[in-house]
Amino acid sequence: MRVLSIPMRTRFRGITVREVALVEGAGGWGEWSPFLEYDAATAWPWLACAREAAAGDWPAPLRSEVAVNVTVPAVDPERAHRIVLDGGCRTAKVKVAEPGQSLADDEERVAAVRAALGPGGAVRVDANGGWSVEAAVTAIRRLDAAAGGLEYAEQPVATVEDLALVRRRVDVPIAADESIRRAADPYRVRDLEAADIAVLKVQPLGGVRACLRIAEDIGLPVVVSSALETSVGIAAGLALAAALPELPHACGLATVQLLTDDVAVTPLLPVDGVLPVPVAGAPLVDLAALDRLAAPPDRVAHWTARLAAVTRGGRP
Repeated sequence: MRVLSIPMRTRFRGITVREVALVEGAGGWGEWSPFLEYDAATAWPWLACAREAAAGDWPAPLRSEVAVNVTVPAVDPERAHRIVLDGGCRTAKVKVAEPGQSLADDEERVAAVRAALGPGGAVRVDANGGWSVEAAVTAIRRLDAAAGGLEYAEQPVATVEDLALVRRRVDVPIAADESIRRAADPYRVRDLEAADIAVLKVQPLGGVRACLRIAEDIGLPVVVSSALETSVGIAAGLALAAALPELPHACGLATVQLLTDDVAVTPLLPVDGVLPVPVAGAPLVDLAALDRLAAPPDRVAHWTARLAAVTRGGRP
C-alpha cells in the first residue's frame, strides 16, 4: 500500500488536500480512498473496490469512451466561468447549498456556468442534501431559471422520504446520490419513486460488479460519478460506465482536474468532453509520482491503522 497526499486546486468538500491509498495486485493498481471521517464499516466497500481493481477483475466494456461533466466547486462566478471554459466539457455539475453561502450566490454561479457553456450545454446542480424540502423546492425553481433549464438536481435533500416529496413538487428531474450509497436499503429510492436518475459511485458501493447489480435492480438511468479520486480510482468508475447497457447522461468522472497532481503516466483528463475507457490494470502508474506525492510518516501510520481496522471486520 502506498499512501499519498495530493493538494487540490480549489477547496472542495471541505478539504484542500486529498489523501488516498493505492494498493497493487496481480492485475494492476486499485485505489482505496475513503474520506478521513469515515469509520471502518463505511470504508470497507471502498477496500473491496480497490481489491477488485488490483485483481484486474472488471467486466468487458461495451463502449470505448465516456462523456463526462466538468465539476464546478462552490466558487465565485468568475472562477466558475473559467473552470467551465478550461474543463473542455459540454456538461457542468455545479455545487450549490454550500454552508455560509446564499441562494443568490448559487444563482450567480449557475448563470456564469450557463454563459460559459452556451445554450447547447447541460447544467446540473448538486446540493449534497443541504436543503430542507421547502428550501429545495424554492432553490430548484430559481436555479432552473438561472440556468435556462437544468438537466437535473442531485440530492437536494438528505433523506429519501424528503427526496420523494421534492420530486413531486418540481418539474426538474431529481437524481439520488447519498440516498443510494449511504442507505441501508438503496432500493428505497426506487420503491418510493424518489428519483429519476441514480448516481452510482464505484468505491462507496463496493466495486464495478456490485454497482452493475444495483444498476440492474434499481431500474433507473445511471450517472457514474467520482469520489474525488486519482486516475487509478477514476479508471474503476470508467470501467463501470463502460459496462452499463445504457448510458444516457454524461458522467461525473472528470475530477482529476480538481487535483494539482496525479499518479498516472497519462492522467485521465477529458479531451473534447470524453474520457477513454482503460483496459483492466490501467492506467499505468508513474512510480516517480508515488515518491513525489508520498504522505508523511504519521499519515502513513494513520492509513495503516485504518486498513487494520477494516480488515479486522472481515467483510472485504
